[in-house]
Amino acid sequence: MVMTRRLTQWLALGASALALSACGGNGETDNDAVVLHRGNMAEPFSLDPHKASGTWENNIIGDMFIGLFTENAEAEPVPGMAESWTTSEDGLTWTFELREAYWSDGEPVTAFDFQYAFRRIMDPATLANYASLLYPIKNAEAVNLRGLPPEELGVTAVDADTLVIELEFPAPYLPGLLTHYTTFPVPMHVVEEHGDAWIQPANIETNGPYKLEQWRAGNFVHVSRNEQFYDNENVCIDEVFYYPTVDVQAAERRVRNGELHLITDFAGQNLEFLREQVPDYVRVHPFLGTRYLSFNTTVEPLNDVRVRNALSMAIDTAFIAEEILRDGSLPACAFVPPGVNDYPGTAETPWCEVPIEERRAEARRLLEEAGFGPDNPLELNYTFRATGDNPRIAPVLQRDWAEIADWVRIDIGQVETQIHYSNLRAGDYEIGDGAWIGDYNDAYNFLFLAETDSVPMNYSRWSNPQYDALVEQANRTLDPAERAALLSEAEQLMLAESAYGPVTFYVNKALVNPAVTGWEDNIVHIHRTRYLCFADIEGENAPEAELQ
Repeated sequence: MVMTRRLTQWLALGASALALSACGGNGETDNDAVVLHRGNMAEPFSLDPHKASGTWENNIIGDMFIGLFTENAEAEPVPGMAESWTTSEDGLTWTFELREAYWSDGEPVTAFDFQYAFRRIMDPATLANYASLLYPIKNAEAVNLRGLPPEELGVTAVDADTLVIELEFPAPYLPGLLTHYTTFPVPMHVVEEHGDAWIQPANIETNGPYKLEQWRAGNFVHVSRNEQFYDNENVCIDEVFYYPTVDVQAAERRVRNGELHLITDFAGQNLEFLREQVPDYVRVHPFLGTRYLSFNTTVEPLNDVRVRNALSMAIDTAFIAEEILRDGSLPACAFVPPGVNDYPGTAETPWCEVPIEERRAEARRLLEEAGFGPDNPLELNYTFRATGDNPRIAPVLQRDWAEIADWVRIDIGQVETQIHYSNLRAGDYEIGDGAWIGDYNDAYNFLFLAETDSVPMNYSRWSNPQYDALVEQANRTLDPAERAALLSEAEQLMLAESAYGPVTFYVNKALVNPAVTGWEDNIVHIHRTRYLCFADIEGENAPEAELQ
């Protein structure tokens, strides 16, 4: 990768300098530093790999930490801290030899840091929302839910350079899973000294390309180059500012005005306008993600499958995809999106091909059968995230439900994204919108969300022993085709009972200033800063950008 010590001349809009003052309250930077300014959707809840749960947190955490595996520029799993590994014949034991690497304070990264991290995230005292993602590890669920000591977890440091991970069942997707931040090491010597305060800028030590410098809530997160990173010589960007960009329309203007280099979402209805105004900035690509509704099955009447099915089938998903989003999103008749590795994609909602008017008539019949009508109206609350296109979709859903009958009354309310997801995890809602973006390319990463033991990530609290048994059987099946068929059967069951209400399959949308190089569109929409740089498009005589 070509190294440069200056920001290059902008390609579009005649912007020759990055107007940092317009972003407000930025920290000081070295005027010789190569600085990237990223729009990052929502405000992080935490930058602790064991406390985070959002893609916007992953964008930052994945720039600061490296797991056994990591992503390349195309977001494919490649070796990270693991230099080599072997797998037992039954697929249940993986042995990793670690590369020589150091924390940002110069202390070695060891297998004991990994052992400590895995035990920490599975310890119920950590209150890790995402712990269930790691249940394929031997005894992980028992440690997290049933009081088994963390020392019984199937992750063992044989010595400083050797880590063994034992699994409950073969997991061919393990390299992809090990790129996820829940599997990242944490600096044991720092966490033990500072406790939960280890993540504060004054205390944190990282093993990835960047280290946390500042976090000004509601304004920005600032990281700088970690000179101890094992691949530091191939990192171009010296400093990164991540800004919460809840208002996507405003974020678009900030990119077009040269205030941000990139954003990872924009309003779908603006796609054609943006293609006309800044065609070289627009990036649209298939995405491993599903927009869906959660129905809280612990509250009446959503514990009634007839009510859930009625509300789900009444949604005109084609209208939302084609007329509201207008960005290439597809109406969803399933929960697992297309393009997943080794998966047939044959499961679908029973009403998928039924015309919308017939579906709404059937929805009315189901609700009447469940006891609702003019004298007993169905009254519920739908809450949705404040980010992206969600505020535009909410009134469309409200209208769709009102089309069932005038006695179907769903109130809608916007909630700040982090609070909304916190409410979903706590079960403090009735109907809630949400999205799931694949952490790795395997159907199980979507279907685990409906397993009984996946609370709090199982927002609906739906529980079906037959579903759980099918998924467990699939996870213990070595034959890929047989495994996929079992998972598809399980998905069909969850769709028939509206454990969740699929709405659309995502495309990933980004605006990237063409002066930024190294950006590769990919199905999981992960773009690590270590692979990005700036193109010296005007040669050696290009004027340097002024940092204001």
